[in-house]
Amino acid sequence: MTHAFMVDYRKRSTTAGQEVSVPVTVVEVPPIRIVAARLYQRDPYGMRVVSEVWGDAPSDDLDRKIPTHPPSTPERRAEFSNTPGTEVRLVVFTQPSLVTGVPSKTPSIFEVRVSGEKFEERRAFALAQLGKELTVDQLAKEGEFLDVLGVTKGKGFQGHTKRWGVKLQPRKNSKHRRMIGTLGPHNPSFVTYRIPQAGQQGYHRRTIYNMRVLRVVKDPRTEPISPAGGFHHYGEVRAGCIVLHGSLPGPAKRLLRFRLPMRSHVAAVEKVDIRYFSTRSKQGG
Repeated sequence: MTHAFMVDYRKRSTTAGQEVSVPVTVVEVPPIRIVAARLYQRDPYGMRVVSEVWGDAPSDDLDRKIPTHPPSTPERRAEFSNTPGTEVRLVVFTQPSLVTGVPSKTPSIFEVRVSGEKFEERRAFALAQLGKELTVDQLAKEGEFLDVLGVTKGKGFQGHTKRWGVKLQPRKNSKHRRMIGTLGPHNPSFVTYRIPQAGQQGYHRRTIYNMRVLRVVKDPRTEPISPAGGFHHYGEVRAGCIVLHGSLPGPAKRLLRFRLPMRSHVAAVEKVDIRYFSTRSKQGG
């Protein structure tokens, strides 16, 4: 994270139109590669795969995750083009070799739904994208919103007070101070999930809704984005990246997933007026 000075774009804010300092998060977004396409059909038991095709996109990174899959034959592609379905998804994988700040060499592989009105257009788009890459500028534009899916920092097994922030027991309590005073009423005669108790804290999947995209950087070499000495616990940003308004869950090197916003009721702004973007050292110097 770093900070920036920008003109407040929020119309209902008390500082609307004024220059304010805001916290921002820089997320390195290297291109992801499309390796396959799948057709899904909905039946009484849910969604099932009815057809799939694989592209000719060999990668040493992908070999670390799954066995090498041969590209589909023309007959298989023709079958894919004629099979009826309900949903079209692309099988994509990350390229960690392009990110120097992450030590992992094994990519993450997942499916991305193709949206659109007509099913035939979505299927044709999926076939045309086999073997290609999706870059950061195709993800979102400046001023738009994104939903961010991530996993929070793990804290392990923690007690009542640290996990839920409950009040400490009085000094003269006979047993424990950092513990709740009651497990609930007699009826119902069981402990409900609403009672704050000790347990796992952190390492939970969380979705952050409506994160504003302040800036999209295609090449950090032409548009410097990293602070002097690199980001703390991460290093230099060398691939394309986006700058989001606010903070995100998880440590610096954990994978994040983006999607189009599901709850956005605010229109996107044309251009975010950023007056100053801090690239000063975060190492305490």
